[in-house]
Formats: sequence, C-alpha cells, structure tokens
Amino acid sequence: MKACRLVLVFLLVLSFNVNTAQELRLTDKDHIVKSSWIIGLGYNFVDDAGTGTNIGDKFDLDNWNALAYPSRLTIGRYFESGLGLELIGTYNQYKEGKVIDGAVNTAGTYNYGMIDARLSYDLNKIIGETGFFDPYIGAGLGYGKYGGLKQGTYNGVVGFRTWFSDRFGLDFSTTGKWSMRDEGSNHLQHAAGVVYRFGIEKGLSKKGLEKLALINEQQRVQDSINAAKKAEEEARLLAERLAREKEQARLAAEKKAKEEAEQARRLEIEKQIKEAGHVIFPFNSSAITQTEKDRLDKIAVIMKANPTLTLYVTSHADARGSQEYNLKLTEKRVQNTIDYMVNEKGIDAGRFNGEGFGKKKLLNDCDGTKYCPESKHRVNRRSEFEVSGL
Repeated sequence: MKACRLVLVFLLVLSFNVNTAQELRLTDKDHIVKSSWIIGLGYNFVDDAGTGTNIGDKFDLDNWNALAYPSRLTIGRYFESGLGLELIGTYNQYKEGKVIDGAVNTAGTYNYGMIDARLSYDLNKIIGETGFFDPYIGAGLGYGKYGGLKQGTYNGVVGFRTWFSDRFGLDFSTTGKWSMRDEGSNHLQHAAGVVYRFGIEKGLSKKGLEKLALINEQQRVQDSINAAKKAEEEARLLAERLAREKEQARLAAEKKAKEEAEQARRLEIEKQIKEAGHVIFPFNSSAITQTEKDRLDKIAVIMKANPTLTLYVTSHADARGSQEYNLKLTEKRVQNTIDYMVNEKGIDAGRFNGEGFGKKKLLNDCDGTKYCPESKHRVNRRSEFEVSGL
C-alpha cells in the first residue's frame, strides 16, 4: 500500500511538471534592453557652497542654484557591456544671495553653462538585472563658464534611472566637479529629468535564458512525439501535394495563356492608337481642327471595337509662353479632346481620364532657348493617348 502511494505521488508530481512546462512561454518580462540610445531632458541644480577643494560642505538645499524651466539636455549611447558614452549640456544661473565658493554672492546673477562628456557603467551588470532600476557610476570631463571663469573640470557621477516602460523613465544623479584651474571652484551638480530610449536592442534576461532552456527541452520532447505522427502523415501529404501541384500547373497554364492573349490584344490596340497619331492643336488654341477630328474618329472606332478599353489622355504645349498659362491651355486641350469623343462620338466619359502638362514634356529640343521653325513647335502642341485599361 505504501508503495502504491509513492507511485501515485510521483505521477502527480510528473503531471504537474509537464503541465507547467506546457504553459511556459517567453514574454516581455523575460526580455531586457541590452543596448540603446537615450535622450534626456530635465533640471540641474548647482551646489557651489563649498570652499577650495571642498565640494559641498553643507549640502544645503537653500544654497542650490536652479531655474524654473528645463535646463539639462543629454544624449548617450549605451552598450550591452554596461558601458555608456554620454554628452551633457547644462545651463544655470548663480543667484545673488546664494553661498558661492564659501561666500555669499553679492555680485548679482551670472550665468553657468557646461558641456560634459563622460563614460558611465551600469551597476546592474554586477548586482543583477532588474529591468526597471538602473544604478550607474561614471567619470568624465567638462568645460564651460561658471564662477565668472571659463574652466575645465574633472567629473565623477553616481546616479540611477528608473524605467516605467522600455522607452520612458526618470534619471537622477549627482556629479562632483573638480576644477582644472587652481583658482577655480569645485562644486556639486544634481540632476533630475525624464529620459527616452530609442534604437533599442533587446535580449533575454537571466531568468529568460533559464526559461528558454526549459522551453527548448519541452520542445525536444514534443518533437519526438510529433516525429511519429509526421511520418504517418507524410505519404498522405505527398499525394495531396502532387495533386495540388498538378492543378496549380493547369491553372497557371490557363492564366499564362490568358495573359499572353491579353498582352497581344493590348499591343495590337496600342499599335492602332499609335498609327492614328497625336492630335495636333493650332498655336495658342485648344480648338480641334477638322483634320484632327478625323484622327479622333479613328480612335473612336478603336474604342467602339473594344468596349472595355479605357484611355489616359495627356495634352501638351510648345515652349512659348509661361508654364502657368500653358498648363491652363493644355487642361482645356484635354477637356476638348475628351468632350469631342463623348459628345460627338458617343463614348462613355467614364472611359477617359486625363491631365495637362503645359510645356513640361517637349518632344524635341525647342525649349525656348533658341530659334525653331513653326514646324518643330507644332509637334509639341498635341494630345496623346495611352491605354490605361482593357
């Protein structure tokens, strides 16, 4: 009896593990951002109350210098190794009455501007990925004007980012800045702002890799089960495929024959329209002469013989006159061409569409930069016909 109970327990545990494995699947929570670009906008707060080499003797919020509007812009590239390269621009103002370099500022308000470049390291590479909390440290160099002097600085930073999604988060940091000049002042610069990630490359977290290993093992077992079923189905599927390919070949042959016939028909119609020629207009006119009406009559015969034929009508002008004037003129030529076919020859208006191009599409080199005889200008004043549908 005891042995039966042990067997029953074992089967229940095995069933639970199998069902759990079947439910395994990778989700967004199993992925983390491996590398990206980050751009940030926020505020900076300058604490320059220390003296000499001291950076922030009091860390007194009352002596922080700040602006009411965003005053810090950052952009950086962050790599899978945990390293990040960042460029930071900040603007601030030393306010009168604040303690600056150990003394109360009585000289009035003056500007603070810095450009910093730094190399940072994501501490999650050491403490383990969280996906939402990214502490970091970094070091770099800065240059700008503060304390009334242009100064370079050596920088050290500690901070963290907290992410609400893959793209949006908040960034908080404190940077110590040591002046490269003996007479310069050292200070702290605190920052807070929003950050946005783009150019994201994601990968599996440690838990995601473990889950993937379990999924792969589950798949391996399932593949073994499916192999037998697959072998059983192959003969039936092969027969179905051969029958389907035969039918597809028959349909393809019919389709090809139909397309070739349609193409031959199209080429013949295009040849007939080409032989009818262009409709030529008098200079500075959209009127259709009797000779050109005879040409349109030939095209009408072609359209009546092919009831599904539709045409795209384009009209053009010679190079004389402005493009604005010629554009309006060719639009009238298009309309008169179509109106003749509709009103005089009884062709459905729905079988035409058209466009006037002014003097954009000349057929020769008579572009207005040199003398040309009227015979060469004449060929450019035309309506053309293109098969748009059968």
